[in-house]
Amino acid sequence: MSKKGRGKKRSGLSRESATEQIQTILSKSPQQGFNYKQIAKRLNINDPAERQLISEILEEQTKKGTLKEVYPGKYTAKASRGYITGTVDMTRMGYGFILTDDIEEDVFVSAKNLRTALHGDKVKVWLFAKRKGARPEGEVVEIIERWRSSFVGTIEIMPNFAFLIPDNKNMPFDLFIPSGKLNGAKQGQKAVAKVIDWDPKSKNPVAEIINVLGDPGLHETEMHAILAEFELPCHFTDEVNQDAEKIPAEITKKDIHERRDFRNIPTFTTDPADARDFDDALSLKKLENGNWEVGVHIADVTHYVKPGTLTEEEARQRATSIYLVDRVVPMLPERLSNHICSLNPKEDKLTFSAVLELNDKSEVLNEWFGRTIINSDKRFSYNDVQEVIDTGEGDMKEQILLLHRLAQQLRTKRFSSGAFAFEKIEVKFDLDEAGKPLGIKFREMGTANQLIEEFMLLANRKVAEYVGKILKKKPFVYRIHDKPDPDKISNFSNFITRFGYKLVSDEKVSLSKAMNKLLNSVAGKKEQNIIETLALRAMAKAVYSTDNIGHYGLAFKHYTHFTSPIRRYPDMMVHRLLSAYLSEQNPDGHEKWEKLCEHSSKMERLAAEAERASVKYKQVEYMSDKTGKEFDGVISGVTEWGIYVEIIENQCEGMIHIRELGDDFYEYDEENYCIKGRSSGKIYTLGDKVTIEVVKADLQKKQLDYRLV
Repeated sequence: MSKKGRGKKRSGLSRESATEQIQTILSKSPQQGFNYKQIAKRLNINDPAERQLISEILEEQTKKGTLKEVYPGKYTAKASRGYITGTVDMTRMGYGFILTDDIEEDVFVSAKNLRTALHGDKVKVWLFAKRKGARPEGEVVEIIERWRSSFVGTIEIMPNFAFLIPDNKNMPFDLFIPSGKLNGAKQGQKAVAKVIDWDPKSKNPVAEIINVLGDPGLHETEMHAILAEFELPCHFTDEVNQDAEKIPAEITKKDIHERRDFRNIPTFTTDPADARDFDDALSLKKLENGNWEVGVHIADVTHYVKPGTLTEEEARQRATSIYLVDRVVPMLPERLSNHICSLNPKEDKLTFSAVLELNDKSEVLNEWFGRTIINSDKRFSYNDVQEVIDTGEGDMKEQILLLHRLAQQLRTKRFSSGAFAFEKIEVKFDLDEAGKPLGIKFREMGTANQLIEEFMLLANRKVAEYVGKILKKKPFVYRIHDKPDPDKISNFSNFITRFGYKLVSDEKVSLSKAMNKLLNSVAGKKEQNIIETLALRAMAKAVYSTDNIGHYGLAFKHYTHFTSPIRRYPDMMVHRLLSAYLSEQNPDGHEKWEKLCEHSSKMERLAAEAERASVKYKQVEYMSDKTGKEFDGVISGVTEWGIYVEIIENQCEGMIHIRELGDDFYEYDEENYCIKGRSSGKIYTLGDKVTIEVVKADLQKKQLDYRLV
């Protein structure tokens, strides 16, 4: 080829065509930001020159105003023709705001212009002509997708009809229940109602009772109400349980013959003391060359749960197990989660494994992935393993101490590579037989937890690298975590200066190292929980996606979830895809896998919200007999209607209404995270230590009211 020929553009991709394709991609996902790498991946472009062209077009179109750079390197399409799409954020007063990426500000919509749209609904909105200095305003012209159709609340019975008074503070309308649609619900009971009709001319939606939960205040009623509030299941149908019963449990000679046998290699599981399902195990073997073979063995759920079955469909819909304060609502029926798939000790079990050869420096020299059979020697709790680490004595001490040493080396490398050291304290309750909280305790991560965590992280990373980096296969399911929004980091950095801290990040010091240094410096201080919480809020949320952008928080370029298929559906997806690629098959249907990723991310968020709601309910219940008592606390939130205070000894958060601060007229200063007395100049700001008295514990609203002492 001549020099002249080599200098020509190698592709037929024109600037005009590329611009049109980029606009199409961004317009289809108006609420999602894309960088040039993600767009190139969507267009199957690998050529450096063409990727550079995409980057140039993004910059050009941003200058022209057709695109918006939401933060450096991330772009979205700008709204056109006066329409935007977004999500309704509704208030108790009946009006709402449309949260959208189409324009910079949220859009106000009056109650009459919501056109029966409710909190969380995805809507299309027509923007009114903007008045100078006023916030954007519009009206809903189409409800694209209802966030929910059922609501939890309390039954109020009238002579000829009834109402359901919703618990949800974002639902401003009572639901009208015809007397024939009560389905046995009685006055004052908690129930679930489904909307069956709503004439836009009528104030109240018409609904029917689909589930009577029971009398309010009872533990079972309230836990089921929390699940119903987030439209999450509380049990399996008889049909699903019967389908699970049909799954054969026996391990055949063919199963054993097709698998790598680890039954004679020292193997153990480690889980919380109250765990009932065990989906991961570790094995350790010294090789003849002096290196270590570490087996990360994961329950082979997809061997038993087949596509097209009721059990598979139920797992896909649930997408995750749910962990409330007193129970686990499993993704799989008990026959599978606690028996067939659970890696119980002294039983042969089918597993899918990542087998890694490590040297004494924890460097991975070789790797193997495939189906295996194990027989766990022992089930440890985290406390059991911690005791072996601390004392150097106990069952399987050689394996545990060696794995502990390797894990600490892996951990050190991970943080030196830029991983974040977020370790939130977990709130736990001592409950009596009736579910009443007797005490609050906090579960912290010890080195035993770190041992298991590091090898699970390593297996997840190596599986993702194998498929995405070595085989370069797609589709695949990644666990991704984007870089934080610089504006959020800037706001957080400004805030912590009030406590005397600095977040120094520049070309020489990465954000992760600066953040880790900060987190270490606040450990044990009264402001620790607030700063850790706000730091987490400044970060992006991790989600599932077929588009790999890496995991920023872990500092991994490739990362997936492979290690918990009993409780996470994405792990089942990863097992299926990895199995296909190991068998030299090429699954198609990229769009199908991406939709499953989006659904799994959504269900994960709902499960987390339900878990937080159950913790909040139990905190309020725990404080319900402590009215009039005084506690030391820290101001954890400041709003225009008051200040939130978190009690130091138990982390129970309550609100002091601004009207209760009677010594002055206080005004909210949003910029400085404080309220300030107009006459006295007295300031209450985040992190201030205060003494409070408990005034009221409202279980219905899951709300604590305090006053300053």
